Amino acid sequence: MKSINFLLFSTALILMSACSSPTKNEPTQIVNHSSKEVIANQLRHLVLFKFKTTATEDSIKEIETAFAALPSKIKEIKDFEWGLNNSPEGLDKGFTHCFFVTFDSEAGREIYLPHAAHQAFVELLKPQLEDVLVFDYWTK
Repeated sequence: MKSINFLLFSTALILMSACSSPTKNEPTQIVNHSSKEVIANQLRHLVLFKFKTTATEDSIKEIETAFAALPSKIKEIKDFEWGLNNSPEGLDKGFTHCFFVTFDSEAGREIYLPHAAHQAFVELLKPQLEDVLVFDYWTK
């Protein structure tokens, strides 16, 4: 009887661990429904900028160029894209620029944040920046 109970208990534990959902920081896999290709989730680092009214067009262009250069300097950046607000809703709260930096892992982000190239970019940005919003998430 004890061996049957142990076997049932062990089986229940195995099933529970197999069915448990990943923690909030673990990547999972997604399926591209049109191609049925399995794709590993990616860690997205979303950054929104609101510039000071004193920021010049030239200084903003320098910041755009400097941010876009980071992927060539930091190998942990797997993808990068950016754009300007184009929403007709008027809910942007003065944020004009959106940047997506993509990583394969949290370890990649941990290298990126203190990286000398990123820190030099932050120093260039600070005098022109009124506000910033950063939001990181695993793609689903």
